[in-house]
Amino acid sequence: MKKVTKLFFFVFVFILALGGCSKEDKPKEKTITFMIPDWGVPTDKMLEEFQKEKGIKVNVETVSWDDIRNKVSVAATGKKAPADVMEVDWSWVGEFKSAGWLAPITLSEETVKDIPTLETFTVNNEILAVPYANDFRIAYYNKDIYNKAGLKAPITWEEVGNNMKSIKEQGILKYPYTLPLNATEGTTTALIWMTFMRDGKVFNENGSLNKENVMKSLNFINEMVKEGVINPANLNMKDIDTYREILSGEAAYMVGPTSFIARANDSNQSKVLGQIEAVLPPGENSTAKVTMALPEAIGVSAYSENKEAATEFVKWYTSPKIQEELYNKLSTMPTRMSVLNKLINSGEIANSGALLETAKRVKSPFPMGVPDYYSEMSRTISNSINKMASGAISPEMAFEEMNSKINELIENK
Repeated sequence: MKKVTKLFFFVFVFILALGGCSKEDKPKEKTITFMIPDWGVPTDKMLEEFQKEKGIKVNVETVSWDDIRNKVSVAATGKKAPADVMEVDWSWVGEFKSAGWLAPITLSEETVKDIPTLETFTVNNEILAVPYANDFRIAYYNKDIYNKAGLKAPITWEEVGNNMKSIKEQGILKYPYTLPLNATEGTTTALIWMTFMRDGKVFNENGSLNKENVMKSLNFINEMVKEGVINPANLNMKDIDTYREILSGEAAYMVGPTSFIARANDSNQSKVLGQIEAVLPPGENSTAKVTMALPEAIGVSAYSENKEAATEFVKWYTSPKIQEELYNKLSTMPTRMSVLNKLINSGEIANSGALLETAKRVKSPFPMGVPDYYSEMSRTISNSINKMASGAISPEMAFEEMNSKINELIENK
C-alpha cells in the first residue's frame, strides 16, 4: 500500500512539473506597432486574423501622411523607432536610405516579379520597403466630348496639344486640358512623368536634368497655358482638385492617378458616368513605353526591437490575400500584378481600360534611385513651373532655375 501511495505521489509531482514547464515554455505573444495614414489602416477583423495566425498583436497608430516623415526624423535623433512598421512614401526613399532609418527586407523572387513598383524602393539591391498602394500615371479622356469634336484618343503629346486646341476652337469646352500648376509636389511629379513618358529619360546619370527632354515638357506646358486650354485656377488649386475637373465634365483629357478609374464610375464623385475611358498615356512618337509610379509602401524601422515580427507583418500586409481584401475594404489599388489581373478579370475593378497594360510599363525615372535631396529639388521645380505658368519667367529661365539648384544639391551631397 505504501509503495502504491509513493507511486501516485511521484506521478502527481511529475504532472505538476510538466504543467509548470508548459506554462513557462509557452511562447509569449509579441506586440508590434504600425504607423500608417488612415487610408491604409486594416480592419480589426484582418488584424485579429493576423494575430491568431502569427501570434503577433498589432497596435495601429493612425498618423496623417504629412506628419509621418517628421515623426520618423524626430525619433531617429534619439535612435528610437517611431513604430516597428511605418508608412514609406516613394519620395522619402533616398532620404531614409541615406539616414539609415530602414531595415532591409528579403522577399522571394516570385514576390519581386509580382510587384513591379518594388524597383522604386530598392537601392543597391536592398529592398527597403514593400508597396501596398499602387498609384501610377495613366491617361483619361472623355469619349463623348472627343466624339463630338470628331477626334480619337491621342497617342503622342503633340496629338494631345492639337486635340486640346481643336476642342477649345470648336467651342465645346473652354479649358479641355487639366494639369497641376501650383507650387507643390503634384506639379513636380507632373513634369517628371510627362518627360519620362516621352522617351524614358528625365535625369542624366549624374542626377542632373536632361535639358533636351525636360525643355520639351516645359515648352509643352507653356504652350498649353498660352493657348488658354488649361484653367488659370490650376495655378493655385490642389493637384487632386485639378484632376477632378475631368469628373465634372470641365476637362476632356488628362494624365492622372489610377484612383480616377474608380472615381469616374462613382456617382457620388462623377458627373460624367460612362463617359471617361482610361487609355495608355502618350509618348513622343507613339504611346508611352514607360510610366511613373507614385506608390505608398510600408517598411521596418532600423531601430525596431521586433524586426522579425515586423517583417512578418509587412509580408502578410502585402500578400495577395490581404491586397485583395484591402481593395475590397479600402479601395486600395493592388501593387501585385497577379491581384490586379484577378480583380480586373472578375469585374471587381470595373471599366479598367488600359490599367493592366499600363501597370506593366511602370519604371522608375531615377537612374540611381530617388535622391536624398528630393524634397529640396521638388520645391524648386514646382516653384519654377508655377512662375512660368504665371507668365513671370520663360521655359528657358525655369529650366535654369531648376538645373542650377539640382547641380548645387548634387555638389553638396
